[in-house]
Amino acid sequence: MSPLQIGLIVAGVVLLLGVWAYQRWQTRRAEPRRAPSPPAGEATVDAAEGRREPTLEGDMAPANNVPAAAVPGVLCERLDVIVPLRLEKPVSGDAVLQALPGSRRIGSKPFVIEGLAEDAPNDDTWEQPRPGQRYRALRAGIQLANRAGSLNEIEYSEFVQKLQTWAEHLQAAADLPDMLTVVQRARELDQFAAAHDAQLAFTVRARRAAWNPGYVMQHAARLGFVPGALPGRMVLPGGTPGAAPVLVLQFETQAALAEDPELAVLREVRLTLEATHVARDERPYQRLRELSAALAAAMDGWVSDDAGQPLDPAALDRIGGELEILYGALEARGFPAGSAQARRLFG
Repeated sequence: MSPLQIGLIVAGVVLLLGVWAYQRWQTRRAEPRRAPSPPAGEATVDAAEGRREPTLEGDMAPANNVPAAAVPGVLCERLDVIVPLRLEKPVSGDAVLQALPGSRRIGSKPFVIEGLAEDAPNDDTWEQPRPGQRYRALRAGIQLANRAGSLNEIEYSEFVQKLQTWAEHLQAAADLPDMLTVVQRARELDQFAAAHDAQLAFTVRARRAAWNPGYVMQHAARLGFVPGALPGRMVLPGGTPGAAPVLVLQFETQAALAEDPELAVLREVRLTLEATHVARDERPYQRLRELSAALAAAMDGWVSDDAGQPLDPAALDRIGGELEILYGALEARGFPAGSAQARRLFG
């Protein structure tokens, strides 16, 4: 075989290897980015910390064989219709609970009963009825408005009917407010809530290579997010136990539930802020800006609004200014962001 033939064969082999390497590089480039496997003996964030999205139910659930503790009342003059009941004599918590209607909701509004214990230190320490306690006063209430709308005439009439039936079992009398006055209050509060509700969302989008769920979760965990209660959801916990999460990170549920999550493809994740649910001193909007930018930088992405438009510093500053006005209006009305009343009104 001549040197020329040998040279041509070598050149052909080199060319084939080059084509194969280029195709392999293109294939790997198109694959979603994956989280590197932890070294042997090193637990992942989920397993090591065992943290999950905080829930009110989990915080308040009593341990086995432990007497039920007092749960503070929730009724508020600004948010609820409150009807006091006149009692002939103190009643037991067991009797109160046995007489309650089967459903604790009327339409989209909760039906709430509270009691003032015989040994209560003052007349403001209302609590939810519990077995083994005796109450010298009772009151009932229904919420005037929430995100489902305002209390209407039909709902109020059902509330009155349920309340009167319950009161008769306890031989108590109720002083009911006028329906038209209640409905007018409900509509006015609903109008305020509709004008001051705020849910902000930033989307982090991939510039080039897509991601997989593990890759996203690894980078989000480094920024303080923990797994949420639902697939495809992580949360940034607040500083107060039982408080709403400061931010929520979400991606496609189907990708989170894929048989092989390593092959699932994500090209965007969404960070949301329920502005009315998070206290102002948590700096939620500043953290939304900072963490969305940090996540985008770490994963080679960029930040946009829901419509896919880039968010420049001027637009972000303008949103921040509007949010400060919103906080002031909520506080002036008695529903500061992050308070229990605000979370109920905007829930």
